[in-house]
Amino acid sequence: MLSPGNQGVEMSIMGWVLVGVVVLVLLYAIGVYNRLVRLRALAKEAFSGITVQLRRRADLVPNLVESVKGYATHERETLDEVTAHRADATREATVEGTARADAQMTGLLGRLMAVAEAYPDLNADDNFRQLSDELSELEDELQAARRYYNATVRDLNTRVQSFPDMIFARPLGFSEEPFYEDEDASIESAPKVSFARPAA
Repeated sequence: MLSPGNQGVEMSIMGWVLVGVVVLVLLYAIGVYNRLVRLRALAKEAFSGITVQLRRRADLVPNLVESVKGYATHERETLDEVTAHRADATREATVEGTARADAQMTGLLGRLMAVAEAYPDLNADDNFRQLSDELSELEDELQAARRYYNATVRDLNTRVQSFPDMIFARPLGFSEEPFYEDEDASIESAPKVSFARPAA
């Protein structure tokens, strides 16, 4: 049988243990929150990197179209379509919408380059070659930006879905972010375009 003095000490120890557990849980929750804030900020920064590259591409497209216009005047429909949709991806508010518009523009640029291939004089034009090289470099940077975004989203989503972080994530306002992708399987391959050459 414990004496009243020992019972008081035991209650005091239990109280301190309970306080210690509460403090550890709070510190862990703060650590989880800070990690998730950092990962969410990285994902937003990565998406911003994609939109910057999309704006650069939208600014480059009119110059490219003008170069092609001088040689391929009868390809008016393709040229008009590329011009009309050049900035669609920069107007979208969601990741999914941006990805769809980006995929559409990538397909249209493929058609534009297919038109350009039909005109050897155009391919020899220094201005067109420079713009084409710029577009190629920009597409590489855009691809890298997409991969970086998806990597940051993967890290965030892994944390949000992993135990024990998931216990704190949703109550603290964190959820999974969408990956940058498109459901259209046709964007995985280059578009097949065939234009009839004018009769000689």
